[in-house]
Amino acid sequence: MGKKIRLATFNVNSVRSRLPILERWLPESGVDLLLLQETKVTDPDFPASAFELMGYSVRFCGEKSYNGVAAVARDPEALKDVTFGFQDGEEPDFSTRVLLVRWVGLTILNTYVPQGKALDHPDYEVKKRFLERVRTVVEREADRPFAWVGDLNVAPTENDVTNPANKKDHVCFHTDIRSKFAETAEGLTDILRHFRPEPGEYTFFDYRVKEALVRNIGWRIDHILASPSLTERALGCFVERAPRGWEKPSDHTPLVADFSL
Repeated sequence: MGKKIRLATFNVNSVRSRLPILERWLPESGVDLLLLQETKVTDPDFPASAFELMGYSVRFCGEKSYNGVAAVARDPEALKDVTFGFQDGEEPDFSTRVLLVRWVGLTILNTYVPQGKALDHPDYEVKKRFLERVRTVVEREADRPFAWVGDLNVAPTENDVTNPANKKDHVCFHTDIRSKFAETAEGLTDILRHFRPEPGEYTFFDYRVKEALVRNIGWRIDHILASPSLTERALGCFVERAPRGWEKPSDHTPLVADFSL
């Protein structure tokens, strides 16, 4: 068996606001590579020094108040090959929503997929096109150890939301977007479901729902999806629920997976 690598994804909903959460969780988490979304900060203001104090290096690309992605690694060598945006010649490039990292023979695509706003909003079409562009990356990379991770803003099945009947017209659950997501992820394995097929596993708990975490009213829209060769090396996967219950949390909580590389 090779070396165990712990990978995690976390939509922090403002990295500066969530520093106390990260400082409490990350050093004890055992995470080797953490992919962040929605950092909501321009690059000059990114709190890189706080991560360094925790023993982590970081690469990031962000903007004020919206979007933003980052890769955080215990080993600085892990961040020597990081790119931002699709880099496919199409605009927008989404440099603050797309990050690709290559490390120890592993390729990881970290995305913050557009939410879409409403089924009749132009952003919903942007979301679908975004997923089509992700599919191009999947097809290019999936013959090797590859993972697509992040806040993907789709709950793939009825087991991935509370009260699915009430969400049939939601931009993250409509049959149309679930079908598009399935096409995008074809050939990849949902690592959480690989180990935990039962319903009731959520990564997003809406601030507007009273005691959502305690009542387990949520969505599973954050994912770690792996190519066949990486799935063979998967050791486990779990939702880290505790940080969602701490003071001033993100509305998301980390998703963690272990692999032998």
